[in-house]
Amino acid sequence: GLASAGSGLATILLPGPVNWLIQNRGLSFAFAFEGTFVLLLALAVFLCLRPWRRRRLARLGLVSGGGRETAQALLWMFAGGMAVLTLLPAGWRDFPVNLYYGVPLGPFFTPGRVNLDLFKTIRRSSLFINLGNILMFVPFGFLPALVWRGMNWGRALVLGFAVTAFIECWQTQNGRAFDVDDLLLNTLGALLGWLLWRVLARL
Repeated sequence: GLASAGSGLATILLPGPVNWLIQNRGLSFAFAFEGTFVLLLALAVFLCLRPWRRRRLARLGLVSGGGRETAQALLWMFAGGMAVLTLLPAGWRDFPVNLYYGVPLGPFFTPGRVNLDLFKTIRRSSLFINLGNILMFVPFGFLPALVWRGMNWGRALVLGFAVTAFIECWQTQNGRAFDVDDLLLNTLGALLGWLLWRVLARL
């Protein structure tokens, strides 16, 4: 009755991503829990390596300020989250079960699909998906510009291309997909991240 009507109204009024979160509350909670765990783990690794980094910088006569240290911590956390999001196979949660039943490879090392048709996926995907593929890589251009001295647009472009090319190639081995459109959009996102840093640095 009322609950069903409310659910139908939410489907009509709410944007797709928000409606999906509401309709899949249990899965959303699992993603939030896993994401928080990964971010904290990446931060812990950064903090463990920080004393070694500071001693190395001191030997070189360099000092890393608070802003740069914060940006580096955020970069570690973002990279950790992206690794889980992009490098693990879609069914990675089934791995322990498959291992128990004698299928040790589980979803890993399963050949993935390959799309080399430029703009094919972009044409078939929604605006939300295409923008997401761009925006998710903006930090890979923005944060390194805060961390590394001498970061220019060319290095941001190469970094974005190298990271996304590694991800796309890796996904051919875990049952996911290499998509040339993802390579294009992700690299564009990294370049836009550097441009955003450049604009803010001049303010």
